[in-house]
Amino acid sequence: MNNYEVIWSEKYRPHTIEETILPSELKNLFQNFIKNKSIPNLLLVGGPGMGKTTVAKALCEELGCDYLLINGSLEGNIDTLRSKIADFASTVSFSGGRKYVIIDEADWLTVATQPALRNFMEKYSSNAGFILTCNYPNKLLKELHSRDATIEFVIPKEERTWIGTYFFRRVMEILEKENVTYSKDIVAKIVWKHFPDFRKTLNELQKYSASGSIDTGILATLHGIDIHDLVKIIKNKNYTECRKWISENMESSSDLFTSFYFNSEKFLPPSSIPALISLLGKYQFQSAFVPDQELNVMAFIAELLIEGIFE
Repeated sequence: MNNYEVIWSEKYRPHTIEETILPSELKNLFQNFIKNKSIPNLLLVGGPGMGKTTVAKALCEELGCDYLLINGSLEGNIDTLRSKIADFASTVSFSGGRKYVIIDEADWLTVATQPALRNFMEKYSSNAGFILTCNYPNKLLKELHSRDATIEFVIPKEERTWIGTYFFRRVMEILEKENVTYSKDIVAKIVWKHFPDFRKTLNELQKYSASGSIDTGILATLHGIDIHDLVKIIKNKNYTECRKWISENMESSSDLFTSFYFNSEKFLPPSSIPALISLLGKYQFQSAFVPDQELNVMAFIAELLIEGIFE
């Protein structure tokens, strides 16, 4: 069995635009590309798990195009791009149509690599198109922006309810196919906790379903990490114990920051909460760029101690 087949987010990834869960305007736009049998160079921008890579692959698969998928965070060096893109884009497609290079997480490409990619896009434009996905478009050179049509994956406020509900129904279908018993209320809580990160939602559901059931037994884990002990350690200004706690208990820096946010009123007076939220915003943002999440969290805790927020 292919390893991807045991990962729900891959096993149940849509293969057509019609199967995707997208705002109406976006879905219509992508369906028009299919209808016109032409995909321009695209820069797909949006938060994690919103379907950017799924859409890129679905567009190519529906049109029967040969495509090459490159992960910018893992294969972003110049030599890899040069060899892979040149070998792929310089040859004629087996299907006889236009080829496409999909660069996932293109915002992780180095500053040295991005000019080379720009040159590739120009050199092979007659034979291959390019679809880039990213979370942070500001990390890409303006020359790349100018060569792509930018499409933002944003869910309008008026469509959030029906998209969330539709995804909730899709999730229940997946759970039934996987023979997992579940409580609708608990599944709904998980869906809305991670909305609109569909990939994160499926990954969490798969984790919780390991016992064969998703019910009230997991409620204690739905609000992030239990940080009560960590807060006590911070108040005691014991940096060494903080580091030990983080090393032993933190699985996700995002969950840790979320726990501080939602539990702030339990630990702090109202006057200290704005300072905490300011730091959370700073380090949550930085977590998207840093290579070492534990180091970033420890920097957050160090600043908490320096500022005396928990005194």
